[in-house]
Amino acid sequence: MIDFSVPEDLAALRDRVRAFVVDRIVPYERDPRLTAHGPTDELRAELVELARAEKLLTVQAPVEYGGLGLGHVEQALVYEAAGWSTLGPVAMNCAAPDEGNMYLLGKIADPEQIDQHLMPMIRGERRSVFAMTEPGGAGSDPGQLSTRAVFDGENFVIDGQKWLITGADGAATWIIMADLAENPHLPAGPTLFLTEADTPGIVIERIMNTMDRNYVGGHAVVRFENLTLPPSAVLGRTGQALRYAQLRLAPARLTHCMRWLGAAERAQSIALDHARTRTAFGKPIGQHEGVSFMLADNEIALHQCRLTIWHTCWLMDQGQQARHESSMAKSYVSEELFKVTDRCVQVLGGIGISDETVVEMLFRDMRAFRLYDGPTEVHKYAIGRHLVGR
Repeated sequence: MIDFSVPEDLAALRDRVRAFVVDRIVPYERDPRLTAHGPTDELRAELVELARAEKLLTVQAPVEYGGLGLGHVEQALVYEAAGWSTLGPVAMNCAAPDEGNMYLLGKIADPEQIDQHLMPMIRGERRSVFAMTEPGGAGSDPGQLSTRAVFDGENFVIDGQKWLITGADGAATWIIMADLAENPHLPAGPTLFLTEADTPGIVIERIMNTMDRNYVGGHAVVRFENLTLPPSAVLGRTGQALRYAQLRLAPARLTHCMRWLGAAERAQSIALDHARTRTAFGKPIGQHEGVSFMLADNEIALHQCRLTIWHTCWLMDQGQQARHESSMAKSYVSEELFKVTDRCVQVLGGIGISDETVVEMLFRDMRAFRLYDGPTEVHKYAIGRHLVGR
C-alpha cells in the first residue's frame, strides 16, 4: 500500500536541515569565495565545519560509516531541504559528484580503497571526481570511450583526454574510466580506476567557463599522459565500468532532482513574496491573472515533481533498479523545474535578471541541470526503447 505520511523523526530532520540552511548557509551566498567556477575549497571547508557542528555532515552515509543510513525516500526529503541554497548540499557533503562517488565506492570498493578514499570523503576531508566525459563523444554514450588503458602484466598505463570533469581542481580522489585493451591477463573493456590526484600523469589543462557555478572546482579539461597505476587501483572488476556507471547514475539522477527541487522551491518563494508586495495597475501583481497563473503553474509543477521523485525513490527502496522510472524522473523534473525558475524570473521582472535575488543564478544553474547525468533527449531515447523494445 502506498503511504505518503512522513514519520515524525524524518520530518524533524528535514525541518532541522532547512533551518540550518536558511539560518547558517544562505548568508554565504554573497561570499566572494562563491566564484564563477563555484565555491572555493576554502569556502567549502568552512561550510563543512558548520554542518559538522550541527551533526548534519554526510547524513546519507551508511550507519557503519558514521551516517544515518538514509533510504532513497528519506534522502528525497532531506536533500530537498538542503537544496534551498546551492551551498546547502556543499556544506552537508551531499553535493555532486561526491555524493554519487561515495555511493559507488560504498558498493564496489575493497576494504583498502574504503579506508584510503571513502572514509576521508565521508568525513568531509577530501573531494572526488568521476572522469568519464570526453570531447570526442563519450558522455551520454559512454560506448564511445576513447581513453585507453594498457596492462602489461604488472601495471596499467592510461592515456587520453577528458572534459567537463566536475570538481577536478582540488579533488584528492579520482575515479577514471578507460577502455582496457585486450590482454592475456584480465578481461578487457571499459574499466574504472581509483587513484590519488597527485599521481604523475594526471594533468589539469584548464578550467572551463560554464553558465553554472554551484560545484566546487568548476568543470575541467583533463589529460592523462602515461598515467601508470598498479592492479590495486582497479575499482571493482575490469571490463565492468559501464555496469558500475549505471549503478551510480540511476540514484545520482534522483539526487540531482531532489536538490534542485529545493532550489526551485526557493525561487518560487521569492517570486511569491514579490508578487504579494509589488503593485501595478492598482493592486499587487499577484492578484493579476497573468502572474497568478504563472505562480499556480509553478505550484502544480513542484508538486508533480516531488511525487515523481518520491515514487521512483520508493521503487528503489523496494529493491528495484527503477532505471526506466529514474529516466522518466530526470527528464521530467529537470524540464519542469527549469520552467518553474523561468516563470519566477518573469514574475520578478527587472530584478529577475539581476543578482538582487538568487533567482537569476538558479535560472542559469537550472538550465545546466537539464544536461547533468544525461540530457533529456537521451533519457527519452531510453524510455522509448523500453516501451517498444530494442
